[in-house]
Amino acid sequence: MHSHRFTLTVLRHRFLGGPNVWTYRSAMEVWLDLGELEERPSNTIEGLTDRLLAMLPGLEAHHCGVGEHGGFLQRLREGTWAGHVLEHCIIELLNRAGMPTGFGQTRSTSQHGVYRMVFRARNQETAEAALRHGHALLEAAINNEPFDVGQAVVQLREVVDSTWLGPSTAAIVNAATERRIPFQRLNDGNLVQLGEGARQRRIWTAESDLTSAIAENIACDKDLTKTLLQSCGVPVPEGQVVNSPAEAWEAAQDIGLPVVVKPSDANHGRGVSLELSDQADIERAFGIAEAEGSDVMVERYIRGNEHRVLVVGGKVVAACRGESLWITGDGVSTVRALIDSQLNSDPRRGEAEEFPLETIRLEREPAMCLLLERQGLGPDAVPEAGRKVLVQRNGNMAFDCTDEVHPEVAYMAGLAARIVNLDIAGIDMVTEDISRPLQEVGGAIVEVNAGPGLLMHLKPAVGQPRPVGEAIIDHLFGTTDPSPGRIPLIGVAGTRQTRLVCAAAAYLMDLGQGPAGRASQDGIFVGRRRLEPVGDDYWAQCRRLLMNREIHSLVVESTPRLVLDRGLPYDRCLVGVVTDLGGWEDLSDHDIQDASGMPRVLRTQVDVVLDHGACVLNADDPAVAALSAHCDGECYWYGASTVPEGMPGTRMVRRDGQAICLCDRGEIVARAQMPSLDGDEQATAICAAAAAAWAAGLSPALISAGLERFDSQARP
Repeated sequence: MHSHRFTLTVLRHRFLGGPNVWTYRSAMEVWLDLGELEERPSNTIEGLTDRLLAMLPGLEAHHCGVGEHGGFLQRLREGTWAGHVLEHCIIELLNRAGMPTGFGQTRSTSQHGVYRMVFRARNQETAEAALRHGHALLEAAINNEPFDVGQAVVQLREVVDSTWLGPSTAAIVNAATERRIPFQRLNDGNLVQLGEGARQRRIWTAESDLTSAIAENIACDKDLTKTLLQSCGVPVPEGQVVNSPAEAWEAAQDIGLPVVVKPSDANHGRGVSLELSDQADIERAFGIAEAEGSDVMVERYIRGNEHRVLVVGGKVVAACRGESLWITGDGVSTVRALIDSQLNSDPRRGEAEEFPLETIRLEREPAMCLLLERQGLGPDAVPEAGRKVLVQRNGNMAFDCTDEVHPEVAYMAGLAARIVNLDIAGIDMVTEDISRPLQEVGGAIVEVNAGPGLLMHLKPAVGQPRPVGEAIIDHLFGTTDPSPGRIPLIGVAGTRQTRLVCAAAAYLMDLGQGPAGRASQDGIFVGRRRLEPVGDDYWAQCRRLLMNREIHSLVVESTPRLVLDRGLPYDRCLVGVVTDLGGWEDLSDHDIQDASGMPRVLRTQVDVVLDHGACVLNADDPAVAALSAHCDGECYWYGASTVPEGMPGTRMVRRDGQAICLCDRGEIVARAQMPSLDGDEQATAICAAAAAAWAAGLSPALISAGLERFDSQARP
């Protein structure tokens, strides 16, 4: 142990919920005081590199600035500072806890020994937990103290599991992100908004806002579902709802033995007893099914394996096969012990959602106990060596068979979903061979499920994972829209007359696109109605406005401080306006000491412009004009002069006496009378708003007509 203990002090941290000066996505920014460690880089602390590798072997794969496998390890051995080391420790802990990330940066500040470190994190709770554990781990490694890495990972994973999306919802959200569709959670669970304003969709796990409530209720009534399917020619097993054990036995005799006894709303195969022929077994199975809390059904037993077929938008996108579970006796171990050693030991089994197979617990599976009893065994019985014991007939949907599905089977599955009218459905069918038509092999569809689980298709125990999240996103948003789910969004950043820019731009967008939202220092608006004044959490107010289904476009004002404190309140915009690079005098707490720090802050507004969008820049300010180099889209200009020499773009809005002119390649394409304004700055702001509306797709003629009405009807 060191006689002298080194400490690394976390001065403060803030969660950046949107695009920021570091990254396009949410991140945690941490201010660190290295203290004595400022004079002690990693190569001067004996054994530090080896201790870190022993704690976190995955650090060896980190590329770091070297850009190759082992890059960070090289930096450790050459000497790097504690803030940088903490960044990589946190990233590795997040990777091990199931929330992988690769982004982090550490930069010095103007204060000696004080650094800013940032790492990518999807939510604040996980970021704070990762910082806490990473900080403790690094201090332990530096001071050669014990640290339980495994326990830290377990605790961090618990935070991830309790605060992040479930695997099915996450798969859909990840697919949306790949198509640049924005999302935000609407509760602490799996209710998620995809898209913005009037173009949004909502999902709740594998249900969408296109999922009919009537269809869902039909799917929950298994007897009604079967009646509807049968009336349309879909093969289903004969069956009926029963109200007592005696009635179950009577129905079984009428249907023909063997039979299945199950809850009418079976979930994960619980309470389902298969291939029953004896009266005592059938009557006991009634009680097991009834305990699940719904009606009890008796059905004709269909020979074969159970299959789950996922139908999205009427088309089959994935299929999994279930298999029976068996154990083999050894003459020593009990059935319960054999289940643990031969089945539950499978790493694919577990209690958490991310495991494709469930842990088997006999105490919560009375149908399994009945199956064992029918074989003359109980949980504590000891099967003789070599004896095969059947533990479960159904469930275990973890064996991908998508490529085996016969076209006729796929048609029947799609037809079943359409009959019930579910846009996303899990079709349960039993067949001996899914590569042959159901009628040919005596197979049948036994259930149609709303809100089906996706994990079996995302992480099958055997076979190829299927892109089911992508299929659901394509169903919700189509495949041809270049900007799916997005409304035209104009972001305005700066300090000079930005309220007026927002008011005029929102007024024009309201004329051209339908009700426009506006978030600015004047308040939160939909159309000309102010919903609320600016409160203590303006960032959250902006996010709430994106949830409003009434708005067809949105204009948002973002100050430099908002960008630094919280990040932008949206992920991308169609148009990004920068008026000026002022405001540095109020930002010393962000280590901005003069105007030279402002381009990095305001370029965030330009960075987030979509590649089919445009930035709108002040042509009269060379520093603002230089931001055009960071825009993925086009450039529009405004001011009293022409397009700056050597700059991209040909479209500009400028003043000409008492008129506002929209020009393309120097030619005037529209002219509007200047509204009554107070000074040149307000006139320039109106030019900026006109340029933003033009860049957002409004016609010059409509902009011209709108500006002439703006003064009397829409001034803020």
